[in-house]
Order: sequence, then structure tokens, then C-alpha cells
Amino acid sequence: MLAKRIIPCLDIKDGQTVKGVNFVNLQQAGDPVALGKAYSEQGADELVYLDITASHEGRKTFTALVSRIAAEINIPFTVGGGINELADVDSLLNAGADKVSINSAALRRPGLIDEIAQHFGSQVCVVAIDARKTEAGWRCYLNGGRLETDRTLFEWAKEANERGAGEILFTSMNHDGVKKGFANEALNQLASELTIPLIASGGAGEIEHFRDAFTIGHADAALAASVFHFGQIHIDRLKEYLKLENITIRQ
Repeated sequence: MLAKRIIPCLDIKDGQTVKGVNFVNLQQAGDPVALGKAYSEQGADELVYLDITASHEGRKTFTALVSRIAAEINIPFTVGGGINELADVDSLLNAGADKVSINSAALRRPGLIDEIAQHFGSQVCVVAIDARKTEAGWRCYLNGGRLETDRTLFEWAKEANERGAGEILFTSMNHDGVKKGFANEALNQLASELTIPLIASGGAGEIEHFRDAFTIGHADAALAASVFHFGQIHIDRLKEYLKLENITIRQ
């Protein structure tokens, strides 16, 4: 069994880490470089940095910040937000990012997934999916959860998989920031239908929620933000707990 990964996520707005509930009501959580360094020292396996307003504001993501992060942090990190073409990917990788996360741009132009996979390798391409469970089922959203699309979670995730994505990062908008647990039923279905790793996002509030994402949802990694940012869960203690639950994790 592949070791499960713990991934802190840092949402960036105006150069600061922020966190909200259900994608709104943002509050500041600290300096992104200092937080990332602390998580690395606590035992995080990877980090994800998302420029959460880049797509909505129609601008490129933060290459200068990426360079600062790369200079200070020695674990892999993914960067997302405002990535629309291969040149964007190239500049972020050159600045020190290990992977890129694409969301809105991939929904608008799915061929971008193929292009990134062909030029840089599938391992570079994380396709992030923000989805909300509605009366019509799980629908995908654009621009940081602002615009509903006609794409459904499961068919879009499978298409991204087939086009060459290296991983799927699924965030349940219903669960985001609520701290009641991950969307384990949806995760379980995705895990059974995909051939690439699945990252669970949205809903972490207790250490047991991580266990459930791995044992019920069958996710390959679990991502969280506020529980780490505000000190409710420490990564080293979380890993000790998961070991006791017989879950294989990275040391």
C-alpha cells in the first residue's frame, strides 16, 4: 500500500494566508512562507499554495512568492491559481514549484491537461475540482467556487484522469471549513473510478476525520487548512494517531 500523505493547504490572497467557511468569510491566518516552513518541520509531506483570487481577477499567479517559498522549504509543493497556458506552468516550475494545480482553466479548456502532461509529465499536473452537492447531484464550480457549471464531479474527474492528470484534488464546497468531516461517500466513489491518486479536501475538524478519509473514502492524501493554521491539529501528533490506527503514512 502506498503511504498516505498529509498536505496543509495555504489559500493566498494579497500575499497573506487566509481561510474561510464554504469559500466565503475569509480571515487572515499568517505569512505563507513562515507557515509552510513550520509545517515542513512538523512533518507535512507536501504543501499546496492556492492563489484563490487569480482566476476571478483575471491575473497570473504569484511567481515571486513561489521563489521565496522554494528558498525556504524542502518538501514538495504545488501551486495553483491563474494558470491558463504552458508558459504559466513553465514560469512556476522555474520559480521552484514541484507541481501545478489547475481548476477553472481546465474546465474551460480541458485540452490544457493533455498539454501539461505531454510537455512536463503527468506528475506535474494536479487537477483541482471544487464541487457542491446539489439537488441535481455533484456539480463543478469555476473561479474559486463562484460560478456553477454543467459538469458533474464524477464524469469530469474521469475525463481529467484520462487526459493525463497526475492527481485529482477534490474539494467538497459543502464541507469546506465546516469541520464535520470529509465527503467520504463521494471520495469512495471517486477512488473506485480513478486510476490516479486522489486528494481529499474540505471538512477536516478532528484527527478522526483524516482516518475516515483514508479508511472510508479511500483517499490517497488528505488536505486541510484551518485546523493546521490555527493550531487545532499538529501534524506530528496527527501522524502518531494514524500510525496507531494502522494507516501507512510517510515518516
